[in-house]
Amino acid sequence: MTRMVNMAREAMRYGDRHEGRVARAIEEQTSKLPSDTFLWAALGAIGISLGLRAAGQRDLSQFVGQWAPTFLILGLYNKLVKIGGHDYDDQYE
Repeated sequence: MTRMVNMAREAMRYGDRHEGRVARAIEEQTSKLPSDTFLWAALGAIGISLGLRAAGQRDLSQFVGQWAPTFLILGLYNKLVKIGGHDYDDQYE
């Protein structure tokens, strides 16, 4: 994980650090959430999906089950923003 963080910071050093208004607004809101919120949301989606599958709601089960990877990716984005996004720049400038 540390290697990935260092690579991201190195890439940011040479890239454009200015965020658009929309991206900055999204980052400001998502950075307020603890990172494990997205993990619990993913686990909840998996649990609900299993329950729906057991209840015979196959199509709805698959629909809800596909939310889990989305929540996990949002959690990853949240973590990256906290580590190297505008929060990092604001903290160390």
